[in-house]
Amino acid sequence: MLGAFFIFSETYLMRFFISLLILLCFCCAKEEPTKDPLLNILDSKNIKIKRVVDYIDSYELQIRYTEIFRNSDSIVFKNHDFNINDSVYFYPASSVKLPVSILALEKLHADGLYTIDTPFYIEGDSITTSFKKDIEAIFAVSDNRAYNRLFEYLGADYINNQLHKKGLSPSRISHRLATNNAYNLQTKALVFHENDSTLNYTGSIDNTEIEKLALKKIKKGKGYFVNGQLVEESFDFSLKNYLPITTLHSTMQKVIFPDEFKKSERFQLPINDRVFLLNSMNSLPKDSGFISEDYYDSYVKFFMYGDSKKPIPEHIKIYNKVGYAYGYLTDCAYIKDSKNNVEFLLTATIHVNKNGIFNDDIYEYEDIGIPFLAELGRQVYQYELKK
Repeated sequence: MLGAFFIFSETYLMRFFISLLILLCFCCAKEEPTKDPLLNILDSKNIKIKRVVDYIDSYELQIRYTEIFRNSDSIVFKNHDFNINDSVYFYPASSVKLPVSILALEKLHADGLYTIDTPFYIEGDSITTSFKKDIEAIFAVSDNRAYNRLFEYLGADYINNQLHKKGLSPSRISHRLATNNAYNLQTKALVFHENDSTLNYTGSIDNTEIEKLALKKIKKGKGYFVNGQLVEESFDFSLKNYLPITTLHSTMQKVIFPDEFKKSERFQLPINDRVFLLNSMNSLPKDSGFISEDYYDSYVKFFMYGDSKKPIPEHIKIYNKVGYAYGYLTDCAYIKDSKNNVEFLLTATIHVNKNGIFNDDIYEYEDIGIPFLAELGRQVYQYELKK
């Protein structure tokens, strides 16, 4: 009888533990999966986030946030996307200066005739500059004239062919910025000073005709100004530059982590040029000689600090390129905190044009757009700190 009791007890205990295990598995299965951190952030009660999310359709918001996990010599990226759609158009504005700057450095090295310090000017222009000065100005204060000179050097066809070869598509760079000859298919020659007395002309480039983009929401708003006159119809963006979030974000990723991509898809930059590029991307206006009250640290750094004119802490480095025009605000950044061992990639765009009129200079940049991007950056950073 005693042996039968022990057999019964063992059998009972075994059944009990099996039942308990099933119950635990069932309870675990019933738990909701961990919520996406980006969705958690967008659920924030902070007014700078909430007033955008509450009327999300009005702001054309798109976000990609990438977590970076390092394990010995390997790196793993984990993307979190909100509302990403390459077929829905937004105007990239000055964010196109990022790939154009990189391609200019790459071509300059491949040509092997000049360095980033070689003086040059655009034929017919009186400004003598260098690639070093222009690229520094592009990242320090988003200088349009500097970008246009690089555009003249490369030409649209070369830019687009190189981007596609490196897997940076969809994309289309078609024009210069803030100039009367923005869509001129023929570039102007660059004149290089080889020494004190010798000038070398690069020659002009004939580019192919610009095709209209066939994308969703390519026509926007209800009116626009031309030469001071209001035209009461939608503004057509079909001939303009196109650089969606996925491509812009990937461009930054390939600059910061080149070894994580196939050699054919990397930017071919010598070490010195890559160091110069990264230093320029991280630079503040004062680092490049732009010293005035107008050029505060966050002048062209929207994430985390865009809504403040206070100095950015030295242990936080922001390698980025912003764009803002026609009510669109875009920032693409790799942010690294060396003090707290935090790093992440973040790209976002938002449209703030409440009245639906373009070229009237009435956009909610300071009231809504930049505060949102700044708070978004801060909340992603806080999430990274707590991981």
